[in-house]
Amino acid sequence: MDDQVYDQKLEELDRMLNDPDSNMEPEKVWTLLAEISGHDCAAHAASA
Repeated sequence: MDDQVYDQKLEELDRMLNDPDSNMEPEKVWTLLAEISGHDCAAHAASA
């Protein structure tokens, strides 16, 4: 996942969690968290 896609996913997650007008979709939240954490873990492994 490149940085642009990563940023888009972070923004979508932020909107879902913090926008009171947004519908909470638990499955989508967990999916985004899994994708984002995978990117974070890969970045951490590459820097080690």
